[in-house]
Amino acid sequence: MKHRSTRDVVQDLRAGGRLLEVSDAVDPNLEIAEIQRRVYANGGPAVLFTHPTGCRFPMVSNLFASLDQARYLFRDTLESVRRLIEVKLDPSAVPKRPFRYAGVPLTAARMLPKFVRSASVAANRCTLAELPQLKCWPRDGGGFVTLPQVLSEDPTDPGNLMKINLGMYRVQLSGNDYTDQEVGLHYQIHRGIGVHHRQAIKQGKPLRVAVTVGGSPAMTLAAVMPLPEGLTELTFAGALAGGRIGLLRGNHAPVYRDADFAIVGTIDPEATKREGPFGDHLGYYSLEHPFPVMKVDHVWHRPGAIWPLTVVGRPPQEDTTFGQLIHELTDPIIPTVIPGVKAVHAVDAAGVHPLLLAIGSERYMPYLNESAPQELLTQANAILGNGQLSLAKYLMITDDRADQLDIHEIDAFIQFVLQRVDWKRDLHFQTQTTIDTLDYTGTGFNKGSKVVIAAVGPAKRTLPTELPGDLQLPDGFHAPRVVMPGVLAIECQAFESATGGSDVVRFCEQYRPEDSINAFPLITLVDDSEFASQSLSNWLWTTFTRSNPATDLSGIGAETIAKHFGCRGSVVIDARFKPWQAPPVIEDPETVAKVDARAARGGPLAKYL
Repeated sequence: MKHRSTRDVVQDLRAGGRLLEVSDAVDPNLEIAEIQRRVYANGGPAVLFTHPTGCRFPMVSNLFASLDQARYLFRDTLESVRRLIEVKLDPSAVPKRPFRYAGVPLTAARMLPKFVRSASVAANRCTLAELPQLKCWPRDGGGFVTLPQVLSEDPTDPGNLMKINLGMYRVQLSGNDYTDQEVGLHYQIHRGIGVHHRQAIKQGKPLRVAVTVGGSPAMTLAAVMPLPEGLTELTFAGALAGGRIGLLRGNHAPVYRDADFAIVGTIDPEATKREGPFGDHLGYYSLEHPFPVMKVDHVWHRPGAIWPLTVVGRPPQEDTTFGQLIHELTDPIIPTVIPGVKAVHAVDAAGVHPLLLAIGSERYMPYLNESAPQELLTQANAILGNGQLSLAKYLMITDDRADQLDIHEIDAFIQFVLQRVDWKRDLHFQTQTTIDTLDYTGTGFNKGSKVVIAAVGPAKRTLPTELPGDLQLPDGFHAPRVVMPGVLAIECQAFESATGGSDVVRFCEQYRPEDSINAFPLITLVDDSEFASQSLSNWLWTTFTRSNPATDLSGIGAETIAKHFGCRGSVVIDARFKPWQAPPVIEDPETVAKVDARAARGGPLAKYL
């Protein structure tokens, strides 16, 4: 089905029994977000709020409620898009399987975006204050657009459809120092709009930008999709939407024709204002920082407009489904983009960017039967130099010669690596480099470090599942717990800026490499070992969102030889919360009580609350 508006999407989901409607008043200030988090966590459908308080526009959440629902939305085009990507990667596949790829020319024909002279989205005008002011977490700095489609054109080549950038960059509608004709535009490092912004700075001219909301869900997915070279976001959106994306041309940035809402204006290339805080997908707040400010010229909406929204926070949330669908579509791309690499998985439970898993291949010197990583290190560098993959802090890579690994089975993958790793040799650091803008574990804004853990060959050890009987911990360390075979979580006193680094040194110096604790190749020092060991997702989130490899990774029997750090015993990661890190997001107690009361009243929504 072709969706030409959010109302089309809502009607489609309603017809498929995938929509709940809430007709009584619900507050966009915290309450809608609390409902959305619960509905997603409990496997619920999309939710249409017909009467949000203080706003005349209906709001809908959980459009991507599950991978099954996402496939349902794209049921008419998903398979053709898969085949298009296959042909894009390997044109020689067409003559080999002509019947499979017979529909590819039609898919390609409907890919290219086009300019149009009129658009439903421009039919009506309103003000920024009339738009839904969604606030998801108590400390958020104001109302935000959480499913924006941000369009900018190349200042050096205006009007070139192939150089229009589509991205999902956070938009702050209210709060802080914004006037009633300004919004904050937060884009992270390594995003396409940054290239356009830099070109505008060089020209000394404003950058024309349009923020659209709603329309086909294909635009939402295209805005976050990592695409192969030569396939732009708008052409991909056209293939997934089942029709060419229409863009309204005018004395402004191109505006998506079928959107429900459009905020149209310009960015002064030199101007910034405070943006944030905002509870983000790592499970913490991103704090106030100077970001570009957009001067708004027009706010438009189509007749019958509905405002789609999502809520982010500690995974899993609805954006987890985006990641699942993206993996489904892009997993076949990886071997063609990065030679030798069979698979890459960004671990959602760890906040996506903090932890990558990868399966590579040692191809060039098989006759040596080496058990030391060789080509894997080249492949690891290629991964860390590729688009958004470059934001990873921890990369675990191995060579699955027996083809026995499923990269999405995270615990099995980590154990496979830990059975084979040689900590004297297999740690490879990059220091003083860039990390995710939203990650506060490093040495400054966008600044931190990375480590590659590369392991190959036969298993070197059996991973223990029980604590050593003779284990004794230094003062200040207690409550050791086994997280999974080979991994310990040990509780440590709270990190203090003056002494925190010495805690890890003191712990490591307590032991010799031959002591029984080293049967566990990986030890994590945490604030709450019971919480960290309760589930794999708790440990992943705690460990990889609270540590900076260069400063927080140490080891028993550590030594640096020829500038290479390694250790003869266990690796120890300090995964305690640090004072300079952003606070984790926590629900508002009054809002929790309000939604609890709503659940107690019963009704179709109650089962998901």
